[in-house]
Amino acid sequence: MSHGRVRGVYLPRLADAAASSMATYGIPLLVLGTTNSSSLTGIAFMLAWAPRLCTFSLAGMAVDRFGPARIFRLAATARALVAGLAAPTLGMTDLKTASSLVLLLAACAGCLTQFSFIAAESMGAVASREAGGAAHRVQSVLLGIDQTAALAGPAAGGLLLQQAGSSGMLAVISGLSILTAVIAPGTRHAPPAPQATGPGTRRWRTGWSTLRALPRLAWLVAGLALSNLALGLLEAATPVIVVKQLGQSSASVGLVWSCAAAASLLAVSTCRFTIDRWGLTRVGRCAALVTIVPCFLVAHAGSYPAYLILAAVFMAGDSVLAVVLRTLRSDLIPAAVFGSTLSVTVLILLLPYPLAGILMALVDPADIDTLITVCAILQCIGLACAFTRSTRPRPRHGKHRK
Repeated sequence: MSHGRVRGVYLPRLADAAASSMATYGIPLLVLGTTNSSSLTGIAFMLAWAPRLCTFSLAGMAVDRFGPARIFRLAATARALVAGLAAPTLGMTDLKTASSLVLLLAACAGCLTQFSFIAAESMGAVASREAGGAAHRVQSVLLGIDQTAALAGPAAGGLLLQQAGSSGMLAVISGLSILTAVIAPGTRHAPPAPQATGPGTRRWRTGWSTLRALPRLAWLVAGLALSNLALGLLEAATPVIVVKQLGQSSASVGLVWSCAAAASLLAVSTCRFTIDRWGLTRVGRCAALVTIVPCFLVAHAGSYPAYLILAAVFMAGDSVLAVVLRTLRSDLIPAAVFGSTLSVTVLILLLPYPLAGILMALVDPADIDTLITVCAILQCIGLACAFTRSTRPRPRHGKHRK
């Protein structure tokens, strides 16, 4: 592991992933604590994801034009400013103004997270190309960094919110973002060469056409989109369920996602060996079953330990499905149109998250369990179609879906 790669890629990625993870899981808790409203919590979740869809293409074009390192620093600096300004402001405003402010904070955090994510992924791709034959080692380290941040971020955010209040949590997010901007590499990473010279609309049409021509991949993407709807609803509803229904603290909400991240990391670490032995399709079907069953049961969890375990099992199965998607996607999509098709698949997989926030906002808190059950039924149908309308692929290693 070279010193330059640690200083220029791994450390900035770690700081950014920690700040992003705390913002993603901590801001819905902040909304619930500020507004005491499950509907506004759902709206905040929707506002955190909707900008990612709107800025997906914009972030990619900005990275292509100005380089990933520059966009990475700018996104981190902007997040530091937003969180840093919101921290003291929340303590000096009335309830109505504070409610509007935290909703705006959710939207800004979602937008900036998309920019930093695209830039970080591009920097990781540059490091992989520079590593040559050791590219897989670079990607494995980056995956470990993301999983570690997902493990520690939610628990740290919930604990900070409980012990230091909203200002303390936002101050830490701002500090991590400043650290990210300071240690981010310079502009030595050249912007990647464009893979297509046509306009954006033409690239989108190419991606859609390619996806439709690959029904096996299209069915899997559709099934995982329905699975993401259940996952998004679970993420949006967890603060309400844990705090309001189960009577736990905000730190307990963070512990749920930290345990889920640990289960995901374990699942991703072991699934490469199971895929080698039993094949991609068989492991994918087992992962679908592992994901579906706890999704049905989590709506009826009567205690916090049961909810925590079921959420962790759900996320473990979802992580293995992520590996299946990445592997199948790399097998089937032609290299010449990989970028445009990848953009389409990512868009489809992200769309359910703001929809989950909207559903959470519209449904009465007493009906959340029913809504989760309905989403579990849709997930079951989608994954069943995904794994019954395909043939067995050749086994190979995969990467975690992001």
